[in-house]
Amino acid sequence: MPAALERARAGAEAAILARLWGALAREPLPGIAGREVRRGTVTVRWSDGTRVTGDAAMSRPFAAPPPGFAVAVTTPVAPRPEEIRDPGTLIRTLAHLLGRHAARLATELDNSVANLALARAGQPEPDGGEPMLVRAARQPDPLAFLEQSVVDGHPVHPGARTRLGLSADEVRAYAPEHRPAPVRLRAVAVPPDRWYGVGCPPQLWLHPWQHERVRHEHPWLSTVEEEIPARPLLALRTLAVVDDPCHHVKTSVDIQMTSAVRTVSPASIHNGHVLSPLMTAVRTRHPGLEMVPELAGGAVIVDGEPSRRLAMIHRRMPALAPGELALPLAALTAPSLATGAPIVLEIVAAGYHGDPLSFVEHVADVLLRPVVSLLATGIALEAHGQNVLGVFRGGRLVRLLYRDVGGVRVSARRLREHGIEPPPLRGDIPSDDPDVLRTKVFASAVSTLLGEMIAVLARHTELEADRAWQRVAAVARTLDGPDVPLLFTESLPIKAMTAMRLADDATADLWCPVPNPMAGLG
Repeated sequence: MPAALERARAGAEAAILARLWGALAREPLPGIAGREVRRGTVTVRWSDGTRVTGDAAMSRPFAAPPPGFAVAVTTPVAPRPEEIRDPGTLIRTLAHLLGRHAARLATELDNSVANLALARAGQPEPDGGEPMLVRAARQPDPLAFLEQSVVDGHPVHPGARTRLGLSADEVRAYAPEHRPAPVRLRAVAVPPDRWYGVGCPPQLWLHPWQHERVRHEHPWLSTVEEEIPARPLLALRTLAVVDDPCHHVKTSVDIQMTSAVRTVSPASIHNGHVLSPLMTAVRTRHPGLEMVPELAGGAVIVDGEPSRRLAMIHRRMPALAPGELALPLAALTAPSLATGAPIVLEIVAAGYHGDPLSFVEHVADVLLRPVVSLLATGIALEAHGQNVLGVFRGGRLVRLLYRDVGGVRVSARRLREHGIEPPPLRGDIPSDDPDVLRTKVFASAVSTLLGEMIAVLARHTELEADRAWQRVAAVARTLDGPDVPLLFTESLPIKAMTAMRLADDATADLWCPVPNPMAGLG
């Protein structure tokens, strides 16, 4: 193992173990009999006497564990505590308690650790140069440059860097955190009678990795009409066309990343096409947030049905004004090439006079005002850091863009109450359950996006997290809508990522509560 990769391994194990330890400490996992917090430690108990004990601080979302972080496991057959540092080993030790999908999860965690180590080992040493937004402005595609800055992946998912299906060499060639050379998408003509298209002619754009795996099954897809160079964005299978950086293509790949194999369903193709004009229509009611429209999409018909494996969606980034830059808000906590510290520190210095408290309050206002207003209207966005793009000018956040409608929930009843006729939607997007709608927004925008940002700023600056949340609460008190009082209850939801991986339906949303730092501040 190369020295850099070996050094990165311990930190990667600790980072993934901390995410997993947080799940053990809070999520609805199989067989857990109880949890106890005492003197800075958490103990998780199972009914057979098995116990896992670890640092309480490291069980909190967005913890930053030191290399070598471990938890202690005692079992009825081994009552002497065993320290475990490797997350896959921890799941295998508990597999008989966690159900029939534990082995699957252990494999995913092994892969996540290996790929996180690969990502960290591949990062250059900080060069002391210009801030990231300044560098990005000189790039041919500033957004892709900033998206590829995200090294560690999902902030609470232990499968943060799972890439099942890719070899290490393929990860380096295709994963955005390795800043690979442009990927050459392959455009393949499809007979019209084999095409399901929404606003899209019968031509399928395939990721090259996927094309190599499907062309033997469907030889008539072998002839490539054109190769289109494109840069992978944060999601790996979504790419920006080199010659037209505002043109983004979401491809299908039989690769499991975090919680799902990343194919494209016909429902997604349909929903994106009808939700994009809806979001455009309501934009004047909710200024400050604009949809990245999904203009077209299509899939090859196989055995009479559109195939998820042979599908794609075309998006178009809205034009930015001169001097504006966009970045996914997940990139705020990514390391700067100049300092190695989070990019958000450079933005606080450049646009907020070095005051992180002012920055938090401003982001909360720019984020929550349109997102909570849309929720009241009937559109619940999954507003986490990958889906929400911040547009910055002069180092300050000026507005937001939202992409990817897959996790959105839409209430026909609420839309009609506001005089809007709901479009025909498919799959699990339609919902009139206010708990479903609220949970989708609160878990993503508040618990995850704002939660990570505040935790990172508190770790790297003199920001006091309690004061930051007081500022967020002050913003929330100025909002309108039936859901606003629920922002101040004792707990907030967060997605139960590990419980989902252990469930029979591993992609169905599960949630768990976390203490609400705004409780009682309404």
